[in-house]
Amino acid sequence: MVNKSKFIGSNGGKVTDSVSKKTSYLVLGENPGSKAEKAQTLGVKIINEAELRKLAGG
Repeated sequence: MVNKSKFIGSNGGKVTDSVSKKTSYLVLGENPGSKAEKAQTLGVKIINEAELRKLAGG
Protein backbone atom coordinates (compact mmCIF):
# COMPACT_ATOMS: atom_id res chain seq x y z
CA MET A 1 0.00 0.00 0.00
CA VAL A 2 1.49 3.29 -1.06
CA ASN A 3 -0.01 5.56 1.60
CA LYS A 4 -2.19 4.11 4.36
CA SER A 5 -3.42 7.52 5.51
CA LYS A 6 -4.76 8.42 2.06
CA PHE A 7 -6.26 4.96 1.62
CA ILE A 8 -8.06 5.13 4.97
CA GLY A 9 -9.32 8.66 4.34
CA SER A 10 -10.56 7.86 0.86
CA ASN A 11 -12.52 4.95 2.32
CA GLY A 12 -14.27 7.03 4.98
CA GLY A 13 -11.88 6.47 7.86
CA LYS A 14 -10.06 8.94 10.05
CA VAL A 15 -6.34 8.76 10.83
CA THR A 16 -5.06 10.01 14.18
CA ASP A 17 -1.63 10.29 15.77
CA SER A 18 -2.61 8.63 19.02
CA VAL A 19 -4.58 5.65 20.32
CA SER A 20 -7.54 6.22 22.62
CA LYS A 21 -10.60 4.30 23.75
CA LYS A 22 -12.42 5.91 20.79
CA THR A 23 -10.01 4.26 18.32
CA SER A 24 -11.70 1.52 16.30
CA TYR A 25 -8.59 -0.15 14.83
CA LEU A 26 -4.83 0.15 14.97
CA VAL A 27 -3.17 -0.81 11.70
CA LEU A 28 0.10 -2.34 12.80
CA GLY A 29 3.12 -1.17 10.85
CA GLU A 30 6.79 -2.08 10.93
CA ASN A 31 7.63 -0.17 14.13
CA PRO A 32 4.50 -0.11 16.29
CA GLY A 33 6.24 0.98 19.48
CA SER A 34 4.06 2.04 22.38
CA LYS A 35 0.92 2.42 20.26
CA ALA A 36 0.48 -1.36 20.06
CA GLU A 37 0.85 -1.69 23.83
CA LYS A 38 -1.66 1.11 24.45
CA ALA A 39 -4.12 -0.43 21.97
CA GLN A 40 -3.91 -3.76 23.78
CA THR A 41 -4.43 -2.09 27.14
CA LEU A 42 -7.50 -0.22 25.85
CA GLY A 43 -8.92 -3.25 24.03
CA VAL A 44 -8.53 -1.68 20.58
CA LYS A 45 -8.55 -4.21 17.75
CA ILE A 46 -5.13 -4.48 16.06
CA ILE A 47 -5.14 -5.35 12.36
CA ASN A 48 -2.62 -5.66 9.56
CA GLU A 49 -2.66 -4.15 6.07
CA ALA A 50 -4.47 -7.14 4.53
CA GLU A 51 -7.25 -6.87 7.11
CA LEU A 52 -7.51 -3.13 6.42
CA ARG A 53 -8.01 -3.81 2.72
CA LYS A 54 -10.66 -6.44 3.52
CA LEU A 55 -12.52 -3.98 5.78
CA ALA A 56 -12.48 -1.42 2.97
CA GLY A 57 -14.07 -3.95 0.64
CA GLY A 58 -11.08 -4.70 -1.48
